[in-house]
Amino acid sequence: MRHTPLGLIVIFALAVLAAPLPADAQQPAKIPRIGFLWASPLSASPHRLEAFRQGLRELGYVEGQNIALEVRSAEGKWERLPALAAELVRLKVDIMVTAIVPAIQAAQQATKTIPIVMAVVVDPVATGFVASLARPGGNITGLSMMAPELVGKQLELLKEVVPKVSRVALLWNPANAGNPPQLREAEVAARTLGVRLQPFEARGPSEIDRAFAAMTKERAGGLLVTVDAMFLLHRTRIADLAARSRLPAVYGLREYPEAGGLMAYSANVTEMFRRAATYVDKILKGAKPADLPVEQPMRFELVINLKAAKALGLTFPQSILLRTDQVIQ
Repeated sequence: MRHTPLGLIVIFALAVLAAPLPADAQQPAKIPRIGFLWASPLSASPHRLEAFRQGLRELGYVEGQNIALEVRSAEGKWERLPALAAELVRLKVDIMVTAIVPAIQAAQQATKTIPIVMAVVVDPVATGFVASLARPGGNITGLSMMAPELVGKQLELLKEVVPKVSRVALLWNPANAGNPPQLREAEVAARTLGVRLQPFEARGPSEIDRAFAAMTKERAGGLLVTVDAMFLLHRTRIADLAARSRLPAVYGLREYPEAGGLMAYSANVTEMFRRAATYVDKILKGAKPADLPVEQPMRFELVINLKAAKALGLTFPQSILLRTDQVIQ
């Protein structure tokens, strides 16, 4: 009987260990993790997160298969944002997607290396998030909703609906870095239109009622509400206060007329969330945020509320009706 030399047995064993595993036995490839940092309650605007998910699906990403989504919401408590952003950094997400100034600031403070995609921001240059729209320069890029640039158009629309208005109140939040640029543009537009702008501050929810009381005292004839996350969270209350104060109001987000406000003119924010997925796709494929230009909206929407107009004794002129994208009955 012949015996196999011990050396051959050792060589055979090492060869077996070194052989590649069959394809179905190999370790699964690491899938990219996307952190989604949200400031408001997710239940307040579920369509926005869904629009982002839709954008990912359109680009071939399937959650749980080739991409993972880590969603964190501050539920309207802005002070929680820094901790949530830090949590996403600890999870080692590949990209952080967020929106609105307080959330983007929290993400910016949490990391200088993880790419950050802004799904929506009022003015990324004025708020210091990017060096320029063409060349952001850091780890942040995304989409700008051009809120300051639209303020003049909003005032024009208000003037069309209320031709005799001479004093227009401006509800703004000086604690939000995205608000001063809107105030400056409103002042320029007001001078052009020959109306007196009356700014009223509200840094928190407790100051909103006081601001409306001051508007009534100063005999404002119309109202412009800046784009602000805190105001958006309290949009139903603001729309109700405007109605009770008999103030025709124009807003920078469609959610206000949906909540009972008179009208809004803005970028299509839901579409912007869908478009944010294209930035995620480009970065995952090797693009650097510093080199990806900030996208500006191509389409804007005018939404009006006929019930709110009737309650104020107003009729929308034909010039407005012809340009309206959505009429809320």
